[in-house]
Amino acid sequence: MWKPAEKLVIDVEDRHLLETWTRAHNAPQSVVMRCRVVLLAADGQANNAIANSLGISRPTVLLWRQRFAAGGPQALVDEAPGRGRRPSITAAKVKRIVTATTQTTPPAATQWSCRTLARAQGVSPATVQRIWDAHGLQPHRTRTFKLSRDKRFVEKLTDVVGLYLHPPDKAIVLCVDEKSQIQALDRTQPGLPLKKGRCGTMTHDYKRHGTTTLFAALHVLEGTVIGQCLPHHTNHEFLRFLRRLDREFPRDLTLHLILDNYGTHTHPNVTAWLATHPRFVLHFTPTSASWLNLVERWFREITTKRIRRGVFHSVDDLVHAINTYLRETNTHPKPFVWTASVKTILAKIARCKATFETLH
Repeated sequence: MWKPAEKLVIDVEDRHLLETWTRAHNAPQSVVMRCRVVLLAADGQANNAIANSLGISRPTVLLWRQRFAAGGPQALVDEAPGRGRRPSITAAKVKRIVTATTQTTPPAATQWSCRTLARAQGVSPATVQRIWDAHGLQPHRTRTFKLSRDKRFVEKLTDVVGLYLHPPDKAIVLCVDEKSQIQALDRTQPGLPLKKGRCGTMTHDYKRHGTTTLFAALHVLEGTVIGQCLPHHTNHEFLRFLRRLDREFPRDLTLHLILDNYGTHTHPNVTAWLATHPRFVLHFTPTSASWLNLVERWFREITTKRIRRGVFHSVDDLVHAINTYLRETNTHPKPFVWTASVKTILAKIARCKATFETLH
């Protein structure tokens, strides 16, 4: 029998940390081995017994016992100066790969892939991917943007955000817009249902059975939506929807409507009707700033959850599906909460403009 070595002292927090490292799937095996040495030593096992059970030498056990006693858990992770595998890719090479990724394009494509850049730089695709991951580079992805050129941008932004953050008393704030040309699409063949190990399927081609336009008003405070499907998208349909809003809410409440700059909203017929209904107060978002209208966020919800993957044999089927979604979601509404201030929005836009001007 081996004579037990002096028991290694380890507190509860350090033990818990070392046990977590030994179970981590992405932990280096060298670190896992060192943690096991310390844990077994803390249990009072002999050095020779530890070496035998882990398949290492006794000097190695003594080394990591001493390292832990002197530096704690961090000593098991840090490599001693001059030890460890030396990098095969120099810093200069890494810089060239990053520069090529961000400032050049391949001869016959709009962006680099791991393999094309690896061939151009004389390294492996795995090396390129590791460098991209380390620098947060994703050449295959893009994000769209549009900077508003509205001369009254700040004024309109302040007005709309003010309604979200500080709504007026004895009034209701409604985000109003139209989702036009919603197509009733029927697939040419039945899709396969979702099952274990396979996602649901649907054919890429379809039959068109007509369109409808969804007029919607999102109640900002409650999260409920008043929606109405109409065949066209003109000022007559918009007036019809405004009359419905007029009936839906008590007469003593002012209705603040947040709208975009579509021509239907400022048509002379609409303007004349609003003049006789002063409780409607319109607030227009800046041009190219539809993201300020919260109903756009709700449109995304109904598109992804009910319309995009739906199969509709007629426009009536589509309208019925939309009305069912409205009824069900209004039963348990979830408001969209606006948190961004005018100051933070303007600061972000200023950074975007500075970046845009620097690149161009």
